[in-house]
Amino acid sequence: MASRPHRRLGVLRSRVGRARGTAPDEAARSPEATARSATRRTLAWRLATPVVGLMSGALFVVSAHSSEGTDLRPGRFTDLASVVRYDASRVDGLKQRVADLRGQVSTLSGSVDNRQVRRLNEQAATLKDPAGLTPVTGPGITVTLSDAPQSTGQDTPDTVENPNLLLVHQQDIQAVVNAMWKGGALAVTIQGQRVVSTTGIRCIGNSVQLQGVPYSQPYRIQAVGDVTALSDAITDDAYLQVYRADAADPDINVGWDEQVEDKITAPAYDGLTDLQYAHVLPQDDSGN
Repeated sequence: MASRPHRRLGVLRSRVGRARGTAPDEAARSPEATARSATRRTLAWRLATPVVGLMSGALFVVSAHSSEGTDLRPGRFTDLASVVRYDASRVDGLKQRVADLRGQVSTLSGSVDNRQVRRLNEQAATLKDPAGLTPVTGPGITVTLSDAPQSTGQDTPDTVENPNLLLVHQQDIQAVVNAMWKGGALAVTIQGQRVVSTTGIRCIGNSVQLQGVPYSQPYRIQAVGDVTALSDAITDDAYLQVYRADAADPDINVGWDEQVEDKITAPAYDGLTDLQYAHVLPQDDSGN
């Protein structure tokens, strides 16, 4: 019976130790053990802090390298128009950079007093006009293509079996350009950009990409040349006859507008002229 008060005293001490945040065995530790524990914790923090700093710096460097100066958060664009404006402004900046570099190359080439260089520059100058590298001004025709008004709504009319008829596609633009070339056009532009032999027209979603720049409708196509010949070529084109019939159909009503212009200026092509193409991989002796 005499042991009960001691047992109660031990229980009370254990409760007091837990209330203070220390266990009974921790309270009984020697000062040397406590010092060693504190030293280990301090050493761990000293080692962990620079490691975390190095890892954070590495993540920043990888992000900067991966972005290459672009936005890593494209989600801020919530509509197509913002995407088009952003990409167009970026391409305009790159085009200006290319123009500046070309100017430097021309200046350096002109300062070289070499007979062979002068001869090559003269040959290149004669090819600028047929290559579309010089501006052309004269009378011509402007054709504007646009989506049908009802295509902007959420519901497609029940009278239209094929909703694609309500939209302008890349083949529609290409058909107009081809008809203009057939009519003897001296120069052709789309959205103000000069069309050359390497120009590509691609549909990307609801926009059309021309030479790397996305454009939304309406699409303005202009040609400089004999107005009568251009108009006849557009009228006689079989593909455009079907398109114009759809434009005249009130159930489809896809956009078509043709205007004769007294003066059209087609600017010189200012894009890249280098060709990129695939190469055949070399084969070893085994034929692989």
